[in-house]
Amino acid sequence: MTMNDSVNILNSAYLAVEYIDSFLPDNPLQQPFKNAWNYMLDNYTKFQIATWGSLIVHEVAYFLLCVPGFVFQFIPYMQKYKIQQDKPETWEKQWKCFKTLLFNHFFIQLPLICGTYYFTEYFDIPYEWEEMPRWYVLVAQCFGCAVIEDAWHYFLHRLLHHKRIYKYIHKVHHEFVSPFGMQAEYAHPLETLILGTGFFIGIVVFCNHVILLWAWVICRLMETIDVHSGYDVPLNPLHLVPFYAGARFHDFHHMNFIGNYASTFTWWDRIFGTDSQFIAYKEKEKKQQLIMKKKAN
Repeated sequence: MTMNDSVNILNSAYLAVEYIDSFLPDNPLQQPFKNAWNYMLDNYTKFQIATWGSLIVHEVAYFLLCVPGFVFQFIPYMQKYKIQQDKPETWEKQWKCFKTLLFNHFFIQLPLICGTYYFTEYFDIPYEWEEMPRWYVLVAQCFGCAVIEDAWHYFLHRLLHHKRIYKYIHKVHHEFVSPFGMQAEYAHPLETLILGTGFFIGIVVFCNHVILLWAWVICRLMETIDVHSGYDVPLNPLHLVPFYAGARFHDFHHMNFIGNYASTFTWWDRIFGTDSQFIAYKEKEKKQQLIMKKKAN
């Protein structure tokens, strides 16, 4: 397939989605969102929006997305969905995690966020409502960012597991054999910088409006908090994403330390065979469940 053929297919897909979108009813939240966005532009500078707006989006999204997993530990019914049921969360671990998070967020990530304004200025990225991409373009861009970040994460994460450097950096993240949502960004400062770089590559490639920065932040946090939640909850809408790894996939990585290195998707581990132990583990689980059912009958 030539490059022109690929471009024609993408253009056709875009036109098809745009045509379908024209028949959808108006979003009742669009006008209030537009009013709020224009109010923000009229009352705050671009530096304030890019810097403090990005910080607020990150902090609010992070801790709100952590709430369900935090609450699950107090609901007996939800314990049947906990993956490592023999390793419950403890207040001591959660408090330690929270303190490290605050340090990483405000002394590692905030200085990086301060560069957001200069990034948008250098690449002439618009803030105006009229320049904002349609929802389906934003979804496609976030998916593209996820694909790029996932590739970066797989290879750099796998490198951080190398026996010569593991104990100096990545071991911090593996202090918790049974992960919980808030632990998603619990890491050595160097790891925050190394693996976090993958987040920004997609932004450089796709960003055509400041809204993508915030949309991608929310999507990435939603994914990483979900896979670290420690709970495999049915009817999780993220499971509708093609090749999505999920909590059970990443939980095995924390439990086993080897394999399942990707952050979002399963294809890199499948290509390089680093999911072989996980597959064997699942097969063993299935056999045990069949034996239990036979005994019960």
